[in-house]
Amino acid sequence: MTDSLTRTFSALADPTRRAILTRLTEGEATVGELAAPFDMTFAAVSKHLRVLEGAGLVSRGRDAQYRPARLDARPLAAASRWIGDYARFWEDSVDALDQYLHALQELSEPTQDTDKENDDD
Repeated sequence: MTDSLTRTFSALADPTRRAILTRLTEGEATVGELAAPFDMTFAAVSKHLRVLEGAGLVSRGRDAQYRPARLDARPLAAASRWIGDYARFWEDSVDALDQYLHALQELSEPTQDTDKENDDD
């Protein structure tokens, strides 16, 4: 896994940071706006934002004292591709299992000829 993927997944591992990203899908927000739904200090939210910035998931503007955070979803695309490789693996495995189970079911079902022979007895 590349360093950028490691940073992305590390940032996403925390539920508060995921909630912050979810909020940022609605548009930019200040630390105060992001802190409102959580029982934590502005400093704690700022620390989470620094982790998200380090992963490239958030950028911060600078307009005097106003520093809104903005979502940058590009690292999520790389993570999605990485996960997609494993999703294809599991889909292929489940499809193979499904085919195998159908083949077993067909082998265990009596054929119509066998049914007729049993009826003649």
